[in-house]
Amino acid sequence: MLQDRNCGILLHITSLPSDYGIGDLGPEAYKFADFMLQSGLTYWQILPLNPVEGDSGYSPYSGLSAFAGNPMLISPELLLDESYVSKKDIQHTISFNDSKVDFEQVIVFKKELLDNAFLTFDKAASQRQSGLFKKFCHQHQHWLDDFADYMAIKNYFGGQAWYSWPTDLRDRKKQSLKEFQKKLKSSIKKEKFLQFVFFQQWETLKLYCNDRGIRFFGDIPFYVGYDSADVWAHPEIFKLKDDKSPQAVAGVPPDYFSETGQLWGMPVFDWKRLRKDKYSWWMDRLSHNLDMFDLIRLDHFRAFSAYWEVPAEEKTAINGSWKKGPGKRLFKKLSKKYPDMPIIAEDLGDIDQPVYDLMARFKLPGMKVLLFAFGEGMPQNTYIPHHHTQNAVVYTGTHDNNTSLGWFTEASEEEKKNLGKYLNRTVTEKNAANQLVRTAMSSVSKLCVVPMQDFLGLGKEAIMNVPSTANGNWLWRLEPGNTDAKLARKIKEMLSLYDRHPPTAVPSKNL
Repeated sequence: MLQDRNCGILLHITSLPSDYGIGDLGPEAYKFADFMLQSGLTYWQILPLNPVEGDSGYSPYSGLSAFAGNPMLISPELLLDESYVSKKDIQHTISFNDSKVDFEQVIVFKKELLDNAFLTFDKAASQRQSGLFKKFCHQHQHWLDDFADYMAIKNYFGGQAWYSWPTDLRDRKKQSLKEFQKKLKSSIKKEKFLQFVFFQQWETLKLYCNDRGIRFFGDIPFYVGYDSADVWAHPEIFKLKDDKSPQAVAGVPPDYFSETGQLWGMPVFDWKRLRKDKYSWWMDRLSHNLDMFDLIRLDHFRAFSAYWEVPAEEKTAINGSWKKGPGKRLFKKLSKKYPDMPIIAEDLGDIDQPVYDLMARFKLPGMKVLLFAFGEGMPQNTYIPHHHTQNAVVYTGTHDNNTSLGWFTEASEEEKKNLGKYLNRTVTEKNAANQLVRTAMSSVSKLCVVPMQDFLGLGKEAIMNVPSTANGNWLWRLEPGNTDAKLARKIKEMLSLYDRHPPTAVPSKNL
């Protein structure tokens, strides 16, 4: 349950400025933390940090691992500080775009840089570095060994998905796996090194933020990608056939927005099997993330109550059916380990009473999105501020929505009229973002989170993701110089006006 009135900002790490084509865990992340402190903002909400690839459109919600970090977020400057690379290594002549991520160019540049960093470490690691690396590998062995094997073998086969590998490797036959571990020993060590560096840089940034009272708000997708280390290493916890192809896949049923529903395609969990071993994989996953972050959001929360399962041979989600999720059993187990349950439930969309009952039982806050509030049925709409509750997170919009200005520009006349009537003032494109930010701030909900784009008053050109589209997402970046003292003062004045407390230091957790 949320305790104090606070405010946070939604900005993914990839959206930070940098000289290397993508935001990372380096100097600009620390500058942004300083800006948050100046502004009085407490929570820094980000998207999943897992490794991504082009086949999934670089979506952080379809990662190659539920545990590993994305090496593309490793900071070149911090590699230099550790003497893993030279000044010459981090210099480049690439014309990176300051306003958008160019994943292809970033991957080419950083792959060479990270390869050089590993060669240096492998040949000349200091005693301190070697000791920390061994400690990291031991602490994270339960996921790291499988992930490193998976990535090394995947790279060996030119990026092929694990289910296309030779059958003995696909099925993890001991002898075949042992032979490849021997053949790819250096590559496996490199994958572990990259994770070591990622988590070292992440932990240092988190400590810096926590010492200043800034808390990280992470995000956990419900499903994992079919081509992931998790499905390869733990096929028994998913509904797969003997040949490891999916028996059933994930999606959502037909609704107002789609006559055929949405077919996501990820394999669904075998919850009966998971229950037998006391949900150990899920407990490891949640514990890992609760160690990384101070607060987490569980994406697609309704699936913990019931999820839409579609036979794998179907071409649409129409012929799926509802299946029971783990419900209270999993959360009872989790609450014993984490009594304060620092979890937000993503309860957007078509939610039934059992989902709300599950949230109420464990006092989990839900989400209130203002961009959903001013359409049809406005007075009764649960997203309208007069229906907000204290134990909730209010957003102007999320990473899956238009920006506030973009929404207003494209809103129907009815929505614009409703917004103006509700606020009792004329709303125009010039003041729409500011009015929606202030309305969110004034909500009774304890936590308010505003996307960086809305603080800047940006339009639809700054959208982070358009759901159900494969390309052109996850690209938006904050341009250098946009987080200035003037904006910090403006935000701080709003926080003071709406009694949203500035950050206070929180105890640091070591990963």
